[in-house]
Amino acid sequence: MSAPTPTQQPPMPGRIMSGEMAEQPTVLRRILEEGAPRIREIAERIAARNPRFVLLTARGTSDNAALYAKYLIEVLLGKPAGLTSMSTTTAYGARPDLTDCLVITVSQSGGSPDLVASTRAARDAGAITLAVTNNADSPLAEVSEFHIDVLAGPEKALPATKTYTAELLALYLFVEGLRGGDGNAAKILPELAEQILARKEEVKALAGRYRFAERLVLTSRGYGYPTAKEAALKLMETSYIPALSFSGADLLHGPLAMVDNVSPVIAIVTEGRGGQALQPVLDRLRGRGADLVVIGNEASVEAASAGFVLPTAGVAEEVQPILEILPLQMLAYEVTIARGQDPDAPRALAKVTETH
Repeated sequence: MSAPTPTQQPPMPGRIMSGEMAEQPTVLRRILEEGAPRIREIAERIAARNPRFVLLTARGTSDNAALYAKYLIEVLLGKPAGLTSMSTTTAYGARPDLTDCLVITVSQSGGSPDLVASTRAARDAGAITLAVTNNADSPLAEVSEFHIDVLAGPEKALPATKTYTAELLALYLFVEGLRGGDGNAAKILPELAEQILARKEEVKALAGRYRFAERLVLTSRGYGYPTAKEAALKLMETSYIPALSFSGADLLHGPLAMVDNVSPVIAIVTEGRGGQALQPVLDRLRGRGADLVVIGNEASVEAASAGFVLPTAGVAEEVQPILEILPLQMLAYEVTIARGQDPDAPRALAKVTETH
């Protein structure tokens, strides 16, 4: 009589997302070692054409990467930059004159029809078009004049993690290339990312604060603001907790009224001018008795209810967002697991979202 076949155990919830988060230091190294020369070449070719302004096109997580690029372009290059409203082209048929404009479209998959259509329309309108994707064979890469591959490798979990940080680094190196910089500020990132990702128990302890949260508020200023938006998106799509993200300045213009002594607030305090600009907001939050958790340097964390100290001493402010998001990705993962859900497969989501 044969022995009974062992019951196959179902895969652990969050196994894919956890593995992809852990890959991020490797992906960052790959971009620095293999991708940087190609990114610099493209940047030099575009810089030679001297675009007068920059438009950025994206959806979802990539939209937050595009917002980060907007800060880079305006601060480091001194060029005006804006985020496009694709429906003006795809739904309303507007045809703006984009002569001498650089249009950067950021997309993990490069497959969303509205991104492809708006990029094609931009190129027809005279724009220099650049696609930044994780898929060199995508329709978006095909319709764009230039393409940067973020080299993140296949991403199977629905919440984007490694493609987001890969987009940030690729965009930073591209902007550095436009201004003739060396991008050396990014070289320390893979090592620091490894240190942060190893601190799982700290993040798990923080996650306990939010297991039963009904809503969250996230805030930052400057380069940290895209991090607040991306962290809110990760928390919503994995744990289904309504998470509202605000620039610290916008938070003071009304939404602060909803914060009280039971309201969880996560503040991303970038070390530099953005963090300095956020200090009056933190003072107001403490004055309202908010449950304030800070992701930032040691001094900012000590002044809060709790937090996660980032190893950002001496790290250039413009690359800190690549580190800031890591504990927040881990937080979204841990909160979701604590709530008995699977972060690998959030309900109602698909890996490629086909908006039109």
